[in-house]
Amino acid sequence: MTGPLRGVTVLDFTRVLAGPLATQILAELGADVIKIERPRRGDETRTFEPRLPGGESAYFFTVNRGKRSVTLDLSSPRGQDIARELADRADVVVENFMPGTMDKYGLGYEALAERNPRLVYVSSSGFGRSGPYSDRKGYDTVFQALSGIMSLTGHPDTPPAKVGVPISDMTSGLWITIAILTGLLGRGADGRGSHVDLAMMDVQTSLLALAAARIFALDEDPSRTGTEHPGRVPSAAFQCADGGWLHISCSDQHWGPLCRVLDLPELAADPGLAANAGRLAQRGRVMAALAAAIGRRTRHPLADELRAVDVPAGEVNSAREALADPHTTARGMVGSFDHPVEGEFGALRTPLRVDGRDYPEPGVPPLLGADTEDVLTGLLGLDRADVARLREEGTV
Repeated sequence: MTGPLRGVTVLDFTRVLAGPLATQILAELGADVIKIERPRRGDETRTFEPRLPGGESAYFFTVNRGKRSVTLDLSSPRGQDIARELADRADVVVENFMPGTMDKYGLGYEALAERNPRLVYVSSSGFGRSGPYSDRKGYDTVFQALSGIMSLTGHPDTPPAKVGVPISDMTSGLWITIAILTGLLGRGADGRGSHVDLAMMDVQTSLLALAAARIFALDEDPSRTGTEHPGRVPSAAFQCADGGWLHISCSDQHWGPLCRVLDLPELAADPGLAANAGRLAQRGRVMAALAAAIGRRTRHPLADELRAVDVPAGEVNSAREALADPHTTARGMVGSFDHPVEGEFGALRTPLRVDGRDYPEPGVPPLLGADTEDVLTGLLGLDRADVARLREEGTV
């Protein structure tokens, strides 16, 4: 392993998206991530669509690159013993079972930290280890709904909408990563690790920061505003003459140049519109005039003309267009890996560049249990006959 986290061993008991995303980030930054999976079945996302010609899951490929896969039956006493021995040699344990599950297996924080006091242990769950909802199950969109995120997404005259990406899972994955890095840094003082209780619901609530500020300041519950910014005019997507959409976000210093490009001298000359507060007060008039002017222009030339005078503007790209964008290409964000079953497959690189070095190449997602023998013989000192017996009895 190379990268800033080389030498860090992560024992990964997570499944689906949030936890695996976090541990993939660690893996691609150099950590040795050992993914513990159920024998024969593995992480449930191995069966998620879309499936590739060789039967592997593109979903699984997205968040499990660069890891080693070990199959282990945690419901068996021998499987639990092996998990404890692996945790003795780990720096980090991450799990996203329902609260209490790891304790039932004898793999909770207290049990493992007694054996390995330096262990950084992150428990990620839907609602956390306390509170009235702690025994509830949920998925990404459930947390978007309960947290208020869904009520803020969409247009005023349409029903609530989910965010176009699984934002609950992905932001929770980032916070799991933050928790792990904080724990690793924090144990430097006295050598002791820590236990982090991370709830996806809490993460989503934290995303309400600006909406909450509006409630605290104005006692006003924010509502859906489509692509418009509730506190800035203009900041919205406008449809152009060719059918494409262009998002423009304008502060006071951009107002004059915007009006000149759009040939709206009457708006530029109105002193009541020079500051954002005045434009907010006349939102309807301003937005109608801008929409009419932009609707007569073609998207890409208009975007270039606006950017030439430093007005922030961006074409509303499709996902395919975004991946092919010249800047994305130049920054090297799109890479690939060579999988032993599916061959070459595309992957997004980590956005971190450390010490000016290029992004690490995407790691290869492991086949189910492909590294069981290597990990058990290399880390625990078992011989191949021991592993064969464990395989026969269904422990691995």
